Amino acid sequence: MKLTDILNPCFSASEWEEKGYQLPKFDIAAVRQKTHDEPTWVHFGGGNIFRAFPAAILNDALNTGKYDRGVIVAETFDYEVVDKAYAPYDNLSLAVSLCSNGTIEKKVIASVTESLKADYQFDDWARLVEIFKAPSLQMVSFTITEKGYTYNDADLARGLKPVFAMGKVCALLLERFNAGELPLTVQSMDNCSHNGDKAKEGVMAYAEKWVSEGLAPEAFLAYLKNEEKITFPWSMIDKITPRPHQQVKELLAADGFKDNDYIETEKHTFTAPFVNAEEVQYLVIEDNYTNGRPPLDLGGALYTTRETVDQVETMKVTTCLNPLHTAMSIYGVMLGYTLISAEMADEDLRPFVQKIGYMEAMPVVVDPGVLNPYEFIGDVINKRLPNPFMPDAPQRISTDTSQKLPIRFGETIKKYVARGLDMKNLVLIPLTLAGYARFLKALDDNLEPFSPSSDPKLEELQAIVAPLEIGKPDQDWSPLKQLYSRADIFGTDLYAAGLGEQIEGMVKELYAGKGAIRATLHKYTQAR
Repeated sequence: MKLTDILNPCFSASEWEEKGYQLPKFDIAAVRQKTHDEPTWVHFGGGNIFRAFPAAILNDALNTGKYDRGVIVAETFDYEVVDKAYAPYDNLSLAVSLCSNGTIEKKVIASVTESLKADYQFDDWARLVEIFKAPSLQMVSFTITEKGYTYNDADLARGLKPVFAMGKVCALLLERFNAGELPLTVQSMDNCSHNGDKAKEGVMAYAEKWVSEGLAPEAFLAYLKNEEKITFPWSMIDKITPRPHQQVKELLAADGFKDNDYIETEKHTFTAPFVNAEEVQYLVIEDNYTNGRPPLDLGGALYTTRETVDQVETMKVTTCLNPLHTAMSIYGVMLGYTLISAEMADEDLRPFVQKIGYMEAMPVVVDPGVLNPYEFIGDVINKRLPNPFMPDAPQRISTDTSQKLPIRFGETIKKYVARGLDMKNLVLIPLTLAGYARFLKALDDNLEPFSPSSDPKLEELQAIVAPLEIGKPDQDWSPLKQLYSRADIFGTDLYAAGLGEQIEGMVKELYAGKGAIRATLHKYTQAR
């Protein structure tokens, strides 16, 4: 069983279907030809998240029979991905959904019709120019990570042949401008807040530089700023796509599926002909398109307003997911855990994060309407965090904790204050913040040292708590005032918010001695 078998005119689907593989229901050759002649969507970034999510929901849309165009993928960074993960398999891949009950779902993805190297040194660049000049093109999108939107003076100085992704996209937009100022939507699908603005900032930086140097006409800037021509919508995307999993490789091999080799490029991209990802996924997109759009809603995407996208993002980041991750990581590390899924079997940690979400953060959530906050948390607690296939670790999630606390908890606290809500209803969020002062000591609950994950303010904050000793209740606790009045760390002065003294008391309990972390966590979680 190999992916390219399904392109054989004599292909028999029965063996695949008997083993649980979902096959494309559309005419692959016809979709490829139609897409070549009248392309509608180019996606930059050929990594695992693209194949597991945007390409997969387009595959679902094509299976409905209500759409007939695929997606062309362009790789901007690691060209070996095209050579090793796309070309040998004729752009086909296998999406494996990792279910929380320990099973997997297998779906052959045939929605990718071409894979191109987005660089001037390759012949593929001429094809990209041709695509960008096509009146049929509706959307270009990205999963290139937040770092992919960066630019610098050196790249801006390269003129019309930049190296960074946003410069290449700007060059292609100039081609579209020269073809008749054709409309297009530039759609980020990366997991960062207000992602459309990041794409716009990057593109505009190159455009403004080129216009100032006479490399592009002034009218090009007007074209990019005209929202009847070019738009940069926001989106919220959420789906965990880890590296190819050894257990998945073995399950596929047992089926007789032969395209299961690991691929590591010289740039250390880890991929495979298959891509494994969690079962839960969300893609919420601002519906602001100038030339029509692929109907990704047929595959489960949600189109809505910019305001609603922002509300969904806020719901996720400040209530329903990210705060739970951070709370689990702080206490998980101190209690000796190395897997988030294992933490969800802990009699204290599971109710700890559950009550933070449902009881303490939920009262200030704005329901975005398109996603129910209670159902979102339910998926997090019952499907996402306990998933045995997800090898995520509290040590990884606790990276840059000082940068995360002001958004993940500070925003909720500020909303409590702004709305005049009773601060006595906050118990486990203060316990999380109290746990941070104990975490900074880098000693676990057995008083064994651990290495905190990297954080730009780690040394500075550790110096604040350095005078504090574990097992010494009568010591000078004044360093806590210095720590918890830091609005840059917690989003607000916690004493001004009415929580400082409460948190101090919890810290003293956590510092009581060996086993105090577990005892304190149990006490407050069970009481709540």
